[in-house]
Amino acid sequence: MALEWSPTTWIIAASCAVFLGARHLSSGKLDPREPPVVNSAIPFVGHLLGMALYGGRYLKQIGIQNRQKTPVFTLPVPNSRIYIVTDPSLAAAVQRASKVLSFTPIIPEVTERILGLDKATVEIARKNLDPAPGETRGFLADIQDMVYTWLGPGDYLSVLTIAAANQLKAEVAEYIATLRARNIDADRVDLLVWVRHCVTVATAEYLYGPKNPIAEDPALEAAFWDFDHGLGMLLMNIMPSVTASKAYKGRERLVEALADYLEAGTYKTASKIVQERVSLALQHGWTLRATARSELSFLFAGIVNTTTSTFWILLQLFADSELLRTVRGEIEALVTTTDDDSAQVLAIDDLKNKCPMLNAVYRECLRLNSDNNSVRVVKEDTLLSDRWFLAKDSVVQIAGGVIHADAAIWGPDVETFDPKRFLGQQDKERQVHPAAFRAFGGGKTLCPGRHFAMNEILSFVALVVLQLDITGVDGGRIEVPRKNDGVLPVHILEPIVPVLVSIRPRKGYDERELGVVLKKV
Repeated sequence: MALEWSPTTWIIAASCAVFLGARHLSSGKLDPREPPVVNSAIPFVGHLLGMALYGGRYLKQIGIQNRQKTPVFTLPVPNSRIYIVTDPSLAAAVQRASKVLSFTPIIPEVTERILGLDKATVEIARKNLDPAPGETRGFLADIQDMVYTWLGPGDYLSVLTIAAANQLKAEVAEYIATLRARNIDADRVDLLVWVRHCVTVATAEYLYGPKNPIAEDPALEAAFWDFDHGLGMLLMNIMPSVTASKAYKGRERLVEALADYLEAGTYKTASKIVQERVSLALQHGWTLRATARSELSFLFAGIVNTTTSTFWILLQLFADSELLRTVRGEIEALVTTTDDDSAQVLAIDDLKNKCPMLNAVYRECLRLNSDNNSVRVVKEDTLLSDRWFLAKDSVVQIAGGVIHADAAIWGPDVETFDPKRFLGQQDKERQVHPAAFRAFGGGKTLCPGRHFAMNEILSFVALVVLQLDITGVDGGRIEVPRKNDGVLPVHILEPIVPVLVSIRPRKGYDERELGVVLKKV
């Protein structure tokens, strides 16, 4: 007798067949030399869902599970592949292959989504992305070259560094003056929120001048952080005015204010680098209102990583009295007193060269809290390191979070905060591959602002360490929470919970003025 299936049974059987067929297709290689395929429970879309739901933690867990099996593996996604690189040597090979593995094709689409660029501006941004020598250069090529040149070691880096340090010094001095005016011994604050305020206000001032939009409308500070905290949803670009309403509204408020600032010509009082950015945009056919969206990205670059990096460094220092004593001693050794003994002066250009523990803390905080992925588009079928086949139009990601958490590179205590691991980098036994430290990316896309960022962060930390004492709210030890890695790692990760502290002026540094200088200028 023939077996008769009910409609429900047929639907279940058909669904199973489709599922198994899709799983089989997604597990196949495009070429025998393609990196091993790592499948998700849900064929094709499972990895995208995992990244959307669990952020950077999802890729990091997959990377940690597979890094001992292979230095690179394949994630099948709809109509494409994502190749995840977890080995520093192979990361360096990706960086060397910049002609066929390029970041620039990604920029127009990402900026269109995050900044809300109009179609005409995006088309300008897409022109001549990777020009060969002698070819016409597009906007992105010109703006990247300019920023790399201006923020590289040289006179302008010194000018911008001293401007930033002086502005941050003014923020700390104003905070201390406020405490005195309120006649209170200590102020209870959320440490990250306090650092955010200081860096946001100072950055807007030294980049965009005293009449910058945030100075004119302090409510824009909150709008900026609403924008920052909704970047992931803006990037997904699914009805952003609804699905990312706070970030969308914050962005549009900032863009409107920046557009008014540019159209009024106020930008001519801004820093030289901002003036040059605006000039380049106009030369390439951008409108002033479109340029306002570009300047929001520059403001973002100047504020966010500086804020969160400074937060983690201060947190680790003030959570460990012995470490604080060591770093404070290094910084105090750079301070001199004026002839009349009325003021003290900090030589900030010595912070990088004469404060080994401060620099080690800086690097260790970046290693632990930077899970960023360096992304490239495969412009043509490529054989990486003469072994791994990468298909055209696929994406390569160097998994910084996986490399930063690799015990084979950093030692068995890889999850522990230990700045001493960076003190031994001159010893051959403790050296790591240059591409293993991923906080600033690498290769052609190595962060152009890394020199300035380090100068600014170390300056702010030094000013706080010299002039303030920070304890737990009850006067006790500060607890260091874990990072929030359940979001897309677009910048240094924030803590999973707020850190409440008490801040008070430090005795001996609360009476005399503290100045900052660059001895080499």
